Amino acid sequence: MANKTPRRIITVFGASGFIGRHLVRRLANAGWVVRAACRDTEDAQFLRTMGDVGQVIPWGANVIDPTSVRVALEGAEAAVNLVGILYESGKTTFDRIHTDSAKLIAETAAELGIQNFVHMSALGASNTSEAAYARSKAAGEDAVMAVLPSAKIVRPSVVFGPEDNFFNKFASMSRFSPGLPVIGAPALPKISIGGDAGFSIDFLGDGGPKFQPVYVGDVAGAILACLDEKSSDGQTYELVGPRVYSFADIMRLVLKNTSRKRFLAPIPFWVAEIKAAFLGVLPKPLLTSDQVKLLHTDNVASGDFPGLDALGVSPTPAEAILPIYLKRYQTPLAQSRVTE
Repeated sequence: MANKTPRRIITVFGASGFIGRHLVRRLANAGWVVRAACRDTEDAQFLRTMGDVGQVIPWGANVIDPTSVRVALEGAEAAVNLVGILYESGKTTFDRIHTDSAKLIAETAAELGIQNFVHMSALGASNTSEAAYARSKAAGEDAVMAVLPSAKIVRPSVVFGPEDNFFNKFASMSRFSPGLPVIGAPALPKISIGGDAGFSIDFLGDGGPKFQPVYVGDVAGAILACLDEKSSDGQTYELVGPRVYSFADIMRLVLKNTSRKRFLAPIPFWVAEIKAAFLGVLPKPLLTSDQVKLLHTDNVASGDFPGLDALGVSPTPAEAILPIYLKRYQTPLAQSRVTE
């Protein structure tokens, strides 16, 4: 009997996370054997069904342990690092996860001869940012490129999709809160007298910071393209959606797709900082001081790097996807009207 052509093996760190699960499915469909490296393999068992029997393997790995990382990478042809955190907790700091572990994974890949490597950073990563999150992401990029110049860096904006922690968070909030926040609204309202509108008060200004949300399926598609395209070696890509929204626009999208009426509450940055000081001490904080610092800078493409189109991916508008998974936050009456 003739020997079968061996399948390509890829190690994906952070495979059981939001973006990871979508990427694993794409990789399995493309024929890769996926080592789904994560801390808890029991929680990652659902990934097995995304491929043929034995094609997707939940693989225990600790990204700060050199031996664990090496074992996960040995024999692999390619690797992807998706590991990241949104807030710090104890020893789990931005520097440790975004910088030190990224360096360790890239160094180990280089030692093992793995040149096909994709590292996920974040839009707005900057060594000069006031936010520790953005600085650690930039330091992680630098550490990866220093030891593995062939690596590809992807910088997604806010990523949306069925399991996201952004639109889902505010949609859930809309079920019990009388209003939704607009962080970054002006400190003082603008009062207008005269004209067609007569007397008016503008509490929201330009709607707060800007975002360019990108669909999780497009991010997974971009990473897959990076793995397949040799021309992407050493490149950095900004992954953004086709439209720019203000914070207020995002809240309006949430309300439209949940069929709810709520007022938009202006939250100036100084108020947000006070709230974050209290919320930040929760085990899973809704808002941290560092996140408020991030919001001072618009989360949109700089135009200095290629984007999804350079990887052959057509960006998906949020309006095409949000109705699919935000519908569950509608009232039963609103849901019945849709299905009638």
